[in-house]
Amino acid sequence: MTEHEKLLAGLSYNTRDPELLGMYHSARAITKKLTQLDSHDFDTKLSLLREMLGGFGDESWIELPFWCDYGKHVTIGRNCFINTNVVFLDCNTITIGDNTLVGPNVQFYTPVHPLSAKERLTGNPDYPFLTSAKPIVVGSNVWIGGNAIILPGVTIGDNTTIAAGSIVSKDIPAGVLAMGQPCKVVRELE
Repeated sequence: MTEHEKLLAGLSYNTRDPELLGMYHSARAITKKLTQLDSHDFDTKLSLLREMLGGFGDESWIELPFWCDYGKHVTIGRNCFINTNVVFLDCNTITIGDNTLVGPNVQFYTPVHPLSAKERLTGNPDYPFLTSAKPIVVGSNVWIGGNAIILPGVTIGDNTTIAAGSIVSKDIPAGVLAMGQPCKVVRELE
């Protein structure tokens, strides 16, 4: 099993694996090109996003700048708006459904490390930290307010709104308003 296959399977993997580093550097190169584009050059922006990301739906938009580890693990549905300074730590898959709004400074974290330093630090300079990752799934017709943080393994259901500044550490069902630190369901939405 390759380190990339381990990453996607949620197993511990070597973050310094040459294949993964190649994906990382490719994403950095494309991100650099994106930041240097004229804002009117939508065709080139779209082409670069589709080259870097695992999927980028028609009518979707990402405000620059944004950050991702690899890019290939991020799939964004159609008619989505991703606001500025969004962070995709896509050490596993991040899937965003159609018609979803993501506010500025939202952060999606898929990596997981052991809490204990004794378990987290390997002592190997070629593989210094024990790392695994869990996927994140965001449904369709979702609104995630600015500065929210979405933690590893979380699923957010369709038609849900996550209030600004929330820390989403557990699954949130469809059709609700959820907020807080930690994020909890406040009420159902119509």
